[in-house]
Amino acid sequence: MKTRREFLGMSMALGVGASLQAHPFHFNTEVQPSEKKLNILILGGTSFLGPHQIAYALQRGHSITTFTRGKTIPRIHQDLFSKVEQLVGDREDNLEALKNRKWDVVIDNSGRKTKWTEDTAKLLVDNVKLYMYTSSISVYYPYTGDDFSENRPLVTEVPKGVDENEKYTYEYGVMKATSEIATINAFGKDRSIIVRPTLIVGPGDRTDRFPYWVARLERGGDIIIPGASDEVIQYIDVRDLSEWMIRLLENKAAGTYNGAGPGFSMTTNAFVHGIHANFNSPVNYIQINDTKFLEENAIIGIQPWVIQLPKYAGMSRSSISKAIASGLTFRSLAETTWATSEWWKSEAVNQERRDNILDGEQSMMNREKEILQKWKAWNE
Repeated sequence: MKTRREFLGMSMALGVGASLQAHPFHFNTEVQPSEKKLNILILGGTSFLGPHQIAYALQRGHSITTFTRGKTIPRIHQDLFSKVEQLVGDREDNLEALKNRKWDVVIDNSGRKTKWTEDTAKLLVDNVKLYMYTSSISVYYPYTGDDFSENRPLVTEVPKGVDENEKYTYEYGVMKATSEIATINAFGKDRSIIVRPTLIVGPGDRTDRFPYWVARLERGGDIIIPGASDEVIQYIDVRDLSEWMIRLLENKAAGTYNGAGPGFSMTTNAFVHGIHANFNSPVNYIQINDTKFLEENAIIGIQPWVIQLPKYAGMSRSSISKAIASGLTFRSLAETTWATSEWWKSEAVNQERRDNILDGEQSMMNREKEILQKWKAWNE
């Protein structure tokens, strides 16, 4: 039997394989080349999702072109971008680099305005066979009722009288929903793929929601768990999402799909315990399930799961049967935690960010002692 290090060393190869092998915490050694090679255009591609899509697509033998403003430096898989054609422009007012070019498929990761999707879809409709739009389960807001299948009606307008915080939530959902509609209006249902991910986690995460909990649980001590112990949660590893999206394109699987994991019903505390199982730090959990207390102490929204407030009760209940039938698979929580921890401790993350997440002035960990004192008084 060979050690993991020996195995990785023997697996080194020229080209893409060698680049990926340098970072085993996010490299899947079992990827097989696709029988059909695609010429893929990614609108965006340098943030969280894109680099993982690029890594997998290159392993499958596809060629990649990205279209960005040229301002975002990828924080993962940086070495692969030398193997990618990189076009520069601006989706707001400069699509010149996309004109008179042909690709097999396009992935729209950066559609943050409906107009952007409308403009690129109309420009590319005769030069691209399939258009994939990366949407969000935010199109289902507010998350009330029981049906969270792909057939659920979308939010297409902001109701009158909502406060500013909720207005922002509505506006994001409306933007994603109307961008989906723009995609289908331009390409038709038989040439459109819509993917609606839930909370995305894993190596390269640009938020601190999941990385905080990985780092916090490794440190141990008195740890607050916000919300009830049996609330259902959903999340998806960025690599599972990225790889599945590439396979949807390979299979020309037109349609709309929810993208969530972990593939079975998982509760809040099972999720927390599952992360901590990767470490041996002593912990003492304190469950705080009073939503009023959580709101008053700004604890809601710091965790990679959803506190089940009335309008969010169904956010972690999107149906994924269609996605699984189309080939979505899931890594274990242990693998997601390990890879995220390895990435978090690597040179890909600067020390200032690592320091801030646990020891910064606004860090939840620095607030825990005071919050626990308030919680004790709250219950007296």
